[in-house]
Amino acid sequence: MNAMELTERIEQLLAELFATNERLADCFTVEISLQPRNKLCVFVDSDSGINFDKCKIISRYLEAHLDANGWLGDKYVLEVSSPGVGRPLRQWRQYRNNIGRHLLVTLQDGTSQRGVLKAVEEDHLVLEQETKEKQGHKSVRVLAERSIPFEQIATAVVKIVF
Repeated sequence: MNAMELTERIEQLLAELFATNERLADCFTVEISLQPRNKLCVFVDSDSGINFDKCKIISRYLEAHLDANGWLGDKYVLEVSSPGVGRPLRQWRQYRNNIGRHLLVTLQDGTSQRGVLKAVEEDHLVLEQETKEKQGHKSVRVLAERSIPFEQIATAVVKIVF
């Protein structure tokens, strides 16, 4: 089985698990990658948040299938986790789950936009951005909303602001 077939099969298995396990009903697959030395990385997310117990259930389920079918042989590493801060958002549901957080959005043209994610619509997101404007001799901070179509987004990453 090649890497593409394996990732497709893992995705199918996860869809089946999420559809049949009540505790995982709001989970979804973000990314699956097969890395050198038989390391399988599975990133999942959930509308209610991912925790250790959910990752453990998913990991044991996948291990059982990997072992029974021998898809990665006898020696492999399986890593199941949430995407975490710093990894690009890949799915619409991830954007929705991060409303109110700061994003760095890199556009297809190479420019970037920073702001607070205010809304997620079917075809675009809305960032609230702070700019400075001159009013007389003073600089005043002004908040403005910017709509960005998903088709223009190359990457979007949650940024922690202290």
